[in-house]
Amino acid sequence: MEGRNDVSKAAKVLPGGDETRCLLINTREGLGMQKKRMVLGVIGADVHAVGNVILYHAFTDAGFDVTNLGVMVSQEEFIGAAVETGADAIIVSSLYGHGELDCRGLREKCIESGLDNILLFVGGNIVVGKQPFEEIEKRFVDMGFDRVFGPGTVPEVTIAALKKDLGIEEGSI
Repeated sequence: MEGRNDVSKAAKVLPGGDETRCLLINTREGLGMQKKRMVLGVIGADVHAVGNVILYHAFTDAGFDVTNLGVMVSQEEFIGAAVETGADAIIVSSLYGHGELDCRGLREKCIESGLDNILLFVGGNIVVGKQPFEEIEKRFVDMGFDRVFGPGTVPEVTIAALKKDLGIEEGSI
């Protein structure tokens, strides 16, 4: 196994009387390389579920342990799930245009809950009306978000950014 980067299973021999039993274990857990955990959801009164399901599958397929809260998620629900699961990141989605209002104060609440270093990502149609993305991004970064993604961002872009921010080498989740 030495020198291999893609080790996914190892055998542990257990005594079994007349026979020997072999148990397959996930070596990521066995070697302390646990999957990175994240909380995903659509904030506020937003009920746009299709994008949420697409993101859930994309992050799961990329190797993340995803807690998907679905739609109409409050800030407190995001934070509670992050605390409960020991999440490394919170990914907030919004398509109905009121993300700016719904996200205000989220970083402060994270800090109050002991999530000082959790990554906060937001994406979608997060403001009302057409505005230059650079201005939108600046406002969300000023609110404490680590990354901001505009409408139409493909999941692979967000996944690559999350891996980079978590210090994950490609293929190592």
